[in-house]
Amino acid sequence: MAKSPKNEIDEELVKNLTRLLEENNLTEIEYGRDGWHIRVGRGGGVTVSESRRGNLEPDAAPGPEASSAAGSPNAVTSPMVGVVFFGPDPDSPPFVKPGDEVAEGQTLLLIEAMKVFNPITAPKSGRVTEILVANGAPVEFGELLLILE
Repeated sequence: MAKSPKNEIDEELVKNLTRLLEENNLTEIEYGRDGWHIRVGRGGGVTVSESRRGNLEPDAAPGPEASSAAGSPNAVTSPMVGVVFFGPDPDSPPFVKPGDEVAEGQTLLLIEAMKVFNPITAPKSGRVTEILVANGAPVEFGELLLILE
């Protein structure tokens, strides 16, 4: 039987996340699976909670537009856990903004994971109608990033 994440914390998981936090000089790290996630931050903060996909902010309920877009074939979702960046560096303009026409394979944004910047590309040609995440925001696997129609 699976343990409830709110009742028991996997100490080995916390130790491994803390090690990764220190090795990579992060301020916080988050991991989730099977409907829960755990966040470990500098200063000893550990939070275990139920996961909610489509979050616009950590631990915020998704808005109506995010929940309606969740099953959309036009939704672009995160293929990994990481941090979203809209451009190649802070001084550059974003790769795309709402209203932009994009070609299949064009870079939409970057997700930084383990000090590697991974380009997230357009799965098809179309127009960016909505961006559902903030620049610099942490994202989870499967989280909604933007809508491409």
